[in-house]
Amino acid sequence: MKKLHKMALASLVLLAGVATHAQAQTATKATTKAAKASTVKVTDAEVRQMIESSFTSKGPATVEGVVNQDATQKACSQYPDRTHVPAPVAKKVEAAELKQVKYPSDSNFIGDWKEGEKIAQNGRGMQFSDQVGAPNGANCYACHQLTKAEISFGNIGPSLYNYGKLRGNSQDVIRYTWGKIWDSNAYSACSNMPRFGHKGILTEQQIRDVMALLLDPASPVNQ
Repeated sequence: MKKLHKMALASLVLLAGVATHAQAQTATKATTKAAKASTVKVTDAEVRQMIESSFTSKGPATVEGVVNQDATQKACSQYPDRTHVPAPVAKKVEAAELKQVKYPSDSNFIGDWKEGEKIAQNGRGMQFSDQVGAPNGANCYACHQLTKAEISFGNIGPSLYNYGKLRGNSQDVIRYTWGKIWDSNAYSACSNMPRFGHKGILTEQQIRDVMALLLDPASPVNQ
């Protein structure tokens, strides 16, 4: 009798476990179903309307600058992780952006590295508290190491320390460097780096000065 009692008890425990497992599966399915039902698809037009009704243009920071996307921005918005941009899309973006890079008409690519260092250190610009037309900084140190002396820098982008020392100053290197600063997407589709020239963030003279910071042998970048 004791043996039968133990077997019956074991069966009840097993059945209870099965019931609990089944209940858990049912609850999980119900939760998943509810989550799917509660998911609402939001259209681009609805997002645009929300932004336009929530923000106000002030100074150089405008609503239009946020909601109006060019072809490259629209393409890259489809791929939040730029390392997973399909090769055909990347090739198309880079080709289109390379065509609109504007090189200096007087072929003067190099400015003053001391001014370039100031621009690299400056993180201000294009904020609602700035004056329209005021010069912007490039904030290069937010993403790159440039000099040995600077102890605070980001690593989103590659180190640029010894940039010119390692690459030289051939015409190909100079044109590539200018193009990269002018429009980073011309060489790396959907890059995190701002399109400084294309978007009018930096002036032509400012780009010359940043070029000098990277390429001038006397620059601290190349020491």
